[in-house]
Amino acid sequence: MDVIFSIGILIFIGYLAGELAEKIQLPKISGYILAGLLLNPDLSGIMSHEFVDQTDPLLSISLSVITFSIGGSLSIQNLKTTGSKILTLTVMESLFAFISVFLFMFFTLYFFIHIFESVHVVIAISLVLASLAAPTDPSATLAVIHEYKAKGEVSSTMIGIAAFDDIVGIIIYTLVTAFAAFFLGKSDIEFSSTLLDLGLNIGGALLVGGLIGLLFYLVTKIFKKQEEGTLIVLTISLILLSYGVADYFGFESLLATIALGTVVVNFNPLSDKIFKLIERYTDELIFVVFFTLSGMQLSLSSITGSYALILIYIIARIIGKYSGIYTGAKVVKSDSKVKKYTAGGLIPQGGIVIGLALLLAKDPVFEETGSIIMGVVIGAALIHEIIGPISSRFSLSKAGELS
Repeated sequence: MDVIFSIGILIFIGYLAGELAEKIQLPKISGYILAGLLLNPDLSGIMSHEFVDQTDPLLSISLSVITFSIGGSLSIQNLKTTGSKILTLTVMESLFAFISVFLFMFFTLYFFIHIFESVHVVIAISLVLASLAAPTDPSATLAVIHEYKAKGEVSSTMIGIAAFDDIVGIIIYTLVTAFAAFFLGKSDIEFSSTLLDLGLNIGGALLVGGLIGLLFYLVTKIFKKQEEGTLIVLTISLILLSYGVADYFGFESLLATIALGTVVVNFNPLSDKIFKLIERYTDELIFVVFFTLSGMQLSLSSITGSYALILIYIIARIIGKYSGIYTGAKVVKSDSKVKKYTAGGLIPQGGIVIGLALLLAKDPVFEETGSIIMGVVIGAALIHEIIGPISSRFSLSKAGELS
């Protein structure tokens, strides 16, 4: 099937599904994801695997614009009042999710599902799956907040945590996979090289985003009169440049676009106009493309045989997220609404987690265990992406922040 024709079908079916979802009181992105599943080659065969393989650039473009918007929520003015609280909540919910998933997975694999005889292999798999439980898919949370124009302490806390979540998740994942490789007997733990790689990855991404943010500032200072059309062109081009440069040097691309958004919102004189234009003219298209493609790209065939582990992973992760937010909110004395409802917006998971799992599966160290890990992660991502937006909408509704 022609690529352009296929993209047209993808966007149109995604749009229709979003409108139908709204009619039955569901978030639009739930419809987009279900449309992607309908078009998934493993399920219906409407789209081919060849077409799906060609859509990676579309997915990256969409995700880079979404993460730029998330970076735009991190203004210094807001961080001065809530920054320490958000950071504490992020660390707590990430660590609690990690601990919860590790314990549940270890006891399940060691005592009940005897896939591997070696306790070292069980520890390694449990550690890796636990490290992948920490990140949230910020794009789903942002989409629900934008769709319902949610405003308030709970929605701002959700977005703030989602922005920091990936950084904490990458740190946990990098350190834990080194331990996991050690338990598999493939390598010694080298903290110095692991920490150096981690620092280069995160630091390089922040540097790229910061420098392109500076370039953005200089261009808008030199060419002060910016029409809406030209400003959108400039914004999209620099977002993609930030993502591409970071990717070229092997840095975490999404952190670079988050950093770019953060620099723009804090230092660019046209920041209000820039983010309003993104929200008004590109958000809907970006969300349709990204979430429909996300549903299409899930490898449903890899889930076979992992159903029990997928269910346990999801339950353990939700327990970790809720208990982490509840504990963290008590520590920083947050409002009771934050304590009760923030975790509901941290359920979605996809994007970066699937990317990390794919990298792991290609690593020779995890050759024998990669298929189990991929099956659990993809199956959980599928369910998280469906229930996550509904959970976010329900939590924001209970908090009284829906427009």
